[in-house]
Amino acid sequence: MIAPSPTSVPADEQRWIDVVDEIAPELAATVAQDDVDARIPLEHLQRLHATGLDAAFLPREHGGEALSYATLVGVVRRLAQAHPSAATLWLMHLGAAHALVTMSNAESSAFFAAELKAGARFANALSEPGGGNLFLTSQTDATPAGADWSFTGRKMFISGSEVATHLLLNARVDGAPGFFGVTIDGTVSFPPIDETMGMRATRSRGVAFDGTLLRQDRACAPPAPTYANLITVGFAFISIGIAEAALLQLRAGATKAKPGASSTLAEAQWVRMETGMMWAEVQAAAALAERAAWLADQGDEGWLRAATTSKMLANEVAKKAAALAVRVAGGGGYLTKSPVQRIARDAQAGALMAYSVPFSQEMVGGWFLDRS
Repeated sequence: MIAPSPTSVPADEQRWIDVVDEIAPELAATVAQDDVDARIPLEHLQRLHATGLDAAFLPREHGGEALSYATLVGVVRRLAQAHPSAATLWLMHLGAAHALVTMSNAESSAFFAAELKAGARFANALSEPGGGNLFLTSQTDATPAGADWSFTGRKMFISGSEVATHLLLNARVDGAPGFFGVTIDGTVSFPPIDETMGMRATRSRGVAFDGTLLRQDRACAPPAPTYANLITVGFAFISIGIAEAALLQLRAGATKAKPGASSTLAEAQWVRMETGMMWAEVQAAAALAERAAWLADQGDEGWLRAATTSKMLANEVAKKAAALAVRVAGGGGYLTKSPVQRIARDAQAGALMAYSVPFSQEMVGGWFLDRS
């Protein structure tokens, strides 16, 4: 399903794609039950870590291989085809850890790199109630506590927080955005979860903080202009993986012979026509998202606009592909035992995650209309 492209994975990094291809069936085997149980598939995340994949994305000065963004999105795409929640959890974990290693002072960078290599799990504590798409701009003031600060408030939609050891957390410090590495302790609690209808195995939830210490030596510096956040670059490929999974289910159902039928649904003109256009749209979304990864690998500051644009398109394409898969499956696709209905629910999530599709549409439209 994944065709070669001009932004293919570097030859010396291909082994990591092979590792994920080998593990992906294990993820696919539990995806249905994990969805039913709303259970974080920790064993899969630990399995990925045990291969050395997480550590390989670290900078070379911290013992990593500084793997390319092309490899990052290749991994996310394959994981999302098999288990979208696991893909999301993995990307959020790696993105938070990589940001802390990249933006912290030397001592803290070494600490978080060692923690990642040792198997600690990371999560992002950024979104706040009422914050909407402005998840990078905290609305909660940190209180001075000597040379440090104290944080009391609530964060929302924190994927994987229940199994995390460390958080990338933001707060308003002296009126300006501040980012910190925070180790979960007794000041952090988990109110009753509001379960989601899709991506249920991420267990994205609210987390409460009561006087949590924000250490000055764990404060992050602003990223370099050319630093591309792993989550932002990889996000589109969660939706692309879901879209490709939808097409695979569509094909499997449409080509299956029905008892007493003289032809398969795949021979119906409307199915062939709509599948053809849908396949092309998925390929186009993937190509656009691959360009964002390529720009990130080049250190081109245009990566952010490209990533925002490609996420917006990929989110909508995933929803369309899933809807078509439901139509082709008919009533069978609406049954809870069908993978098609889970894919349709999972496909909705990307468009809601910041930057949401409506917010992205306004940004992208403005970039085009305001260009002289």
